[in-house]
Amino acid sequence: MLPSRACQSVQASAALRSRVARQSYLRKLVKPQDLVHQFKDGQYIGWSGFTGVGYPKETPLALAEHVEANNLQGKLRFSLFVGASTGPEVEERWARNKMIARRSPHQVGKAIAKGINNGEIDFADKHLSMFPQDLTYGYYSLDRKGGENGKMLDWAIVEATEILEDGSIVPGASVGATPEILQSAEKIIIEVNTSLPSFRGLHDIQQSFQPPHRQPYLITKPSDRIGGISVPVDPARVVAIVETNKPDNTGQNAPETADSKRIAEHLIEFFEDEVACGRMPTNLHPLQSGIGNVANSIISGLKESKFERLQVWTEVLQDSFLPLLHSGKLDFATATSIRFSPECFAEFYRDWDKYKEKLLLRPQQTANSPEIIRRLGVIGMNTPLEVDIYAHANSTNALGSRMLNGIGGSADFLRNAKLSVMHTPSSRPSKTDPTGISCIVPFASHVDQSMSRSSGLRIRRLTPYTLAAEHDLDVIVTEQGLADRALVIIEKCAHPDYREQLKEYYDRALYECLKKGAGHEPHMLRNAFKMHVNFEQHGTMKVDRWD
Repeated sequence: MLPSRACQSVQASAALRSRVARQSYLRKLVKPQDLVHQFKDGQYIGWSGFTGVGYPKETPLALAEHVEANNLQGKLRFSLFVGASTGPEVEERWARNKMIARRSPHQVGKAIAKGINNGEIDFADKHLSMFPQDLTYGYYSLDRKGGENGKMLDWAIVEATEILEDGSIVPGASVGATPEILQSAEKIIIEVNTSLPSFRGLHDIQQSFQPPHRQPYLITKPSDRIGGISVPVDPARVVAIVETNKPDNTGQNAPETADSKRIAEHLIEFFEDEVACGRMPTNLHPLQSGIGNVANSIISGLKESKFERLQVWTEVLQDSFLPLLHSGKLDFATATSIRFSPECFAEFYRDWDKYKEKLLLRPQQTANSPEIIRRLGVIGMNTPLEVDIYAHANSTNALGSRMLNGIGGSADFLRNAKLSVMHTPSSRPSKTDPTGISCIVPFASHVDQSMSRSSGLRIRRLTPYTLAAEHDLDVIVTEQGLADRALVIIEKCAHPDYREQLKEYYDRALYECLKKGAGHEPHMLRNAFKMHVNFEQHGTMKVDRWD
C-alpha cells in the first residue's frame, strides 16, 4: 500500500485491461498527480530507459508540474539513476527545475550538462556494463537515509508494454538497467504504455546475482537466448500503476554527411583487406556501432557492400539497421535499446512480424558484458571528441573538463573487442576558425580510452618510434584516412590544415625525449595542450610556433 496519503483509483481503459494480466495491479491504477505527495526531498529514484526510449513519462512530468506550481525549484531534489539517457522532455525539465541532486551513470542534454558543469548536479560517469552491478552492490547508496530490507532505492518508476500474470513486466524498446533498478527499489510504480505494441517475446532477461553466486553468460552467438521474456517484479512492492499513451520522444537521427560517408568507405575497405588477409571471416565478426551520423553511415555502407550474413552485438540499434535488416544482409541483431526515429518506429511496428524474429533486447549488463564481447570477437566502433597522436581518445570532456554526455558503453566494447575502432571527422565546426577544431591533437585533454596493440594492420611502421600507446584501441579513422600509429595518424587522419603543425610537435618531442632517454611516447609537457589553450585564448587551434 502507498504510505500516508491514499490515491484515488481510476477506471481502466479497455486497452489497459488487455495489457495487464495480473488483476490485483488494476486495483492500484491511479493518476500520476495522485502520487506526487509521496515523494520526499533527498530520495533515491531509479527510472527505466536507455538512449531516450522506454523511460517513464507520466509520473516524472507530474512531479515537474508539482514543483513548478508550488515554486519548489531546488527544494525537491532527488538522486536519479537510469541505465543511460532518457527523454529530453522529462530529464531536461527536471534539470531546469533543479530537481536532480545527483545523476548516474550517463546523461544527454544541455540543461543537465549545464547543471553538472555549474556544480549543481553531482554526476558519476561510469561504464554502462558496471553500473547495474554497482547499484545492486550498494555503491550508490552509502549516504542514503533510512531504507528498508536492504534496498538501495526509494522508488523505481518503470515503463512496460505488458504485465504478465505473475506480475512481471514486458519492457518496450529498451531494457537497460531496469531489472536491477526493480530489484533495488522499496516501492515500484509501473507505467503501462498502451500507445505501443506489446514487445512480448523480444527480450532475453537475466537475473542479477551477487558474488559469489554470479553465473556465466552461456552465449556463443548473438541469437542465443539464456533468460526469460519479462522482468521479474515483487508484486508486494508495486504501489501503483499508471496508464500512458505517449510515444518515446526520439526525434530525428543526425543526417549523414560527405565526411561520414568517406569515413565509412575507409573502414569498409579496411574490412575487405582484413578478410583478404585471413584475419576475419567473410561475414566479419559481430558488429557494435555507437550513436551518430558516422555510425549510421557505416551501417548504411555495409548494406551496399559485398558482405553478407552479418551479425550485430551492440548497445543501440539506429535507423540504418532497419534497411540492413530489410536487405537480408543482416542475419541477427541484439542490443539493449532500439532508438529509431518516429518514422522508422512506425515502419518497425507496421512490419513487426518481419523483424521480430531477427532482434533480441537484453539488459545492459549482458549487452555490454566484457566476457561476451571478448568471446564473440566483436568489432567495436565508436566516436570520440578528440584523439591524440598516440591514439588516446577523449569521449566525454571538452577542453579537458566540460562534461558533455558521459562515457556510456564505448569502453566496454573498445577495451574488449577483437578490433577496436574510433571514427571521427578530422575537424569539427567552430565559429572562430574556418577549418574548425582539430580532432587530432598532440595530447588528449581528457583520456577515456588509449591505444592497443598494432593488430597486424597493413600500415607499415615508419620509424622505431612511431608506436601508438597501449591498452584499448586499434584503429583511428577520419574522412582523411585510417591509421594505427603516431606518424601515420598525423599523415593519414589529421586535417591538412593541422598536419604540418602536428608533425612539427612530434618531431620536436621525439628529439627532446630521446636526448633524456624518455622516448616511449614523446611529449613536450610545456606544449602538450598548447592547441587547446590557443583555442581558448584566440579561437583557433592553429599555433604560430611551439615555443
